[in-house]
Order: sequence, then structure tokens, then C-alpha cells
Amino acid sequence: MREGRTMTVNQRRQWRSMCKGLVLGTVLTSCMILLYCLSTPQVHFHLPEVPVPYSCAHRPSQFHNKLTTNTSQQTTGQTCTPKVDIMFMKTHKTASSTFLNILFRFGEKHRLTFAFPDSRNDFFYPSPFQRSQVRDYRPGMCFNIICNHMRFNAPEVAKLLPTDTLYITILRDPAELFESSFHYFGRLVPFTWKIPGDDKLTEFLRDPHYYFDPEGFNSFYLKNLLFFDFGQDNTLELDDPRVDQGIKFIIERFELVMLVEYFEESLILLKDALCWEMDDLLFFKLNARKGSTVSKLTPDLRARALEWNAIDWKLYQHFNRTFWKKVDSYGLKRMAEDVAELRRRNAEMANICIEGGHAVDAGSIQETAMQPWQPIGEKSIMGYNLKKNVDKAHRKLCRKMLTPELQYLTELGVNLWITKLWGHVREIINW
Repeated sequence: MREGRTMTVNQRRQWRSMCKGLVLGTVLTSCMILLYCLSTPQVHFHLPEVPVPYSCAHRPSQFHNKLTTNTSQQTTGQTCTPKVDIMFMKTHKTASSTFLNILFRFGEKHRLTFAFPDSRNDFFYPSPFQRSQVRDYRPGMCFNIICNHMRFNAPEVAKLLPTDTLYITILRDPAELFESSFHYFGRLVPFTWKIPGDDKLTEFLRDPHYYFDPEGFNSFYLKNLLFFDFGQDNTLELDDPRVDQGIKFIIERFELVMLVEYFEESLILLKDALCWEMDDLLFFKLNARKGSTVSKLTPDLRARALEWNAIDWKLYQHFNRTFWKKVDSYGLKRMAEDVAELRRRNAEMANICIEGGHAVDAGSIQETAMQPWQPIGEKSIMGYNLKKNVDKAHRKLCRKMLTPELQYLTELGVNLWITKLWGHVREIINW
């Protein structure tokens, strides 16, 4: 009898504790959602239409013209000036944080002007981008680079950036992107809470229509996320004519579409299109997940994921074809040589900068300043430890290459009070 009574008391305590946690979590989450809504700037529908300049670039004399090349060693004798007016459409879960670090360093190197959000690290995603969301924006201001997460809104972006701006973005295989998004954002999508079992991804893909709620909070994270990021309707049927119209819209606006699976090749094409130096492309892989947390998609699950994200798959297939046409035009031999050179330089930098030469689990990162943002409920994103004896010539570059996105934004003067407050709330409720 006493044991039974003890078990009952323990069960009551567990239920009471769970209820308190749920109530606290609900209240705090509601407060954060309210804060996000209240912090959204008023949309100025009658902003003066002051045209931006043709270019926001500094005078050409401030840049070193360089000879263009047709192989890794030979030059054509023609010169080009680095392009600095850039719109990078930062899509989700596509190595975009790694590329952002490249852009931040390039912008600092050339003293360029970034169009940053205010109070958080994105432009009030998932609401469509408005230029009034840019920190300290005034009509007619000239910006060189915009690169934070947004839901693309072409007319508003065009009113913000000069006409010579190069539009670039990056895509990822939709099956792998879906797996990553499900892992990273799944707990933020309420309809996933009812999915039974430990392997929620497999269960969801078994019958996605049963679980998916197109009107559900944050549901866009789990269906055609790429198409959604570009400002399109992610719930359309594949044969809907608006799908082809949406893809055509993207084709017409983006001059270079990079691919995660061929990241180095993408950077070489970028270097060629923007007349950058090889040193501008150096990178370490940021925001990478620990391998043990990655769900290995079986052929069947991969097919199901692609079927579920059919619009993204159609979009990816198109730009995969155009990507390789650009590589062929660049020259396969030349591309192979340049990729090998980039990898060699990155390996040299890893040896110079990184303790142990590789990424480590979040719990093994020694500096708080090097801790990456983690998904709710776990610490699966890896980071780096900076070597303590880095020589003076490389110390500054090493630290910048290893700095996670949020910390780098803070260094660049972005006030992230909402993002940071949300981080503290998550720690309090132990998510």
C-alpha cells in the first residue's frame, strides 16, 4: 500500500511539474510572439519615391583593378573592378550563414554600407520585406549590400538598392533541406507536436497530408521552403500555372544561383562574376550540425521528401542545369584548378586558426563569443575554438572567419535585442 501511495504521489508531482512547465512555456512563448509583433515597424505606404543612385560603389580609384583570367595561371590582359553592390537572398538551411561571413568580411574590407534589420537578425521574416524595416532607412539612401533573411519582395528591394546591383542566392537539394528544416524548426511548428513516435520525420513523410496544416503557425518551414522564401505560395499544386510563373520570376531577377552541394564551384563562379580575389572567398563551414543528429534518408524517404517538396525540386532542377552550363562556360579544367586552390588555402587557414583543425560540439566550445545559435531543445550545431597562439598577421582574420552570424552582426553594430531576449527565454524554460 505504501509503495502504491508513493508512486501516486510521485506521479502527481511529475504531472504538476509538467503542467507548470507547459503553462510557463505557453506564457513566455506568447509574450515573445507579442514582442515580435509589437516590434515590427509600421509600414510606410506613402514613403517618398526618391530614386537611388545607379551605383553605390566607391570611386574606381579606391579599388585595385585586376587582370581577368582564362586559366588559373594565365591572364587575358583585360582588367575589371570588383563589384560591390550585392543583393544576397539568404535562403534557409542552405549554408547561407557561411556565405554571410564571406560577405561581412568583404564589406568590412572595402568599407561598404550594409542594409541591416533593426532589433533582430532578419527582416521580420516571414512577413514580406519592406524597405522601412531597414535600420535608419530614409528614402534615397544608398546601400551596397543586403544579405539578412527576408521573404523576398522584389518591388521593395528594387526601391532600396542601386540599379547595378547583382542579385545572387543559393539553393540546396530539397530532400536534404527538408530534413534539416524539420530538425531545426520542427519544434516551432505546432502541428508536429501531435506526430507520434521518436522518428517524427519518417512518420510525417509516411502521410504528410494527414499531419500538415497549411494554415498552421510556422507551417511554411516544412513545405517548399525555398519557394516560400522567394515570396511565392508554397502550397500550390505542381501543375498550377503560378508555379512556372514563380520560377520564371526568380530566373529573371537572380543572375547567379549557387548550389550548396557544389559550394566551392559556386564561389569560383561568384569570384568570376564579381571580379573578386581568391582571398575574398576563404571560409570555414559555419552552423554545421553534428553528424549524429542528421537523419539518413533512405531512397524511399528521399523520394517522399522530394514529392512533398515538388515545387522546390522543380526549382532546384532548373538551376542545377543552368549552374553546370555556367561551369562549362567557365571551363572544366580551369574550374577544377581553382577549386583545388581554394581548398588548399582553406586547409592552410584551418591549420593556422582552428584548435585541433576541426569543428567541435557546442559543449566543447571554450569562448561564449564563438557559440552558435542552437535549435530549440538541443545543442546540435557545432562550432570552433580559436587557437591561442595564432600569429599577429592572422589573428584578426581567424577570429572573423570563426565568428558566428549573430555575434558578427553585433560587431557590425546591429542591435539584436529581440533575438537575444528570445535566446534568454529559451534558456529559462530549458528548451
